[in-house]
Amino acid sequence: MSNPPDVTPPAVSEPAPRPVSLITIGFLFVLFAAFSFVVRAFYAPDDTHPHRAAAENLGPDLEWRATPATRREVLQELRASNAKQASGYAWIDQSAGVVQLPIERAMELTVQQYGPKR
Repeated sequence: MSNPPDVTPPAVSEPAPRPVSLITIGFLFVLFAAFSFVVRAFYAPDDTHPHRAAAENLGPDLEWRATPATRREVLQELRASNAKQASGYAWIDQSAGVVQLPIERAMELTVQQYGPKR
């Protein structure tokens, strides 16, 4: 039984790039450059933002959205209405005995009703 001779495989060198691969890479580069040129030359973004655009064809229930001034006016009216409700007395349903109270008074009554018994 003899050992087989020590055989070393022949050195494998890297294959040279094929001309087709180089041509394909060049073609892709030129295609990308042409696309970039077309986009840069013909694309013009619009500076009009949707929230600043003029309102068109709004129904009567949405007219308050037409401009920032009308939205601000509606917000001020809503805040005034909420402040009046939070600080005043009024009947909600007189037949059922439901009233609107100022917040401070409602908290006092709640503490009296559900607070610790003395």
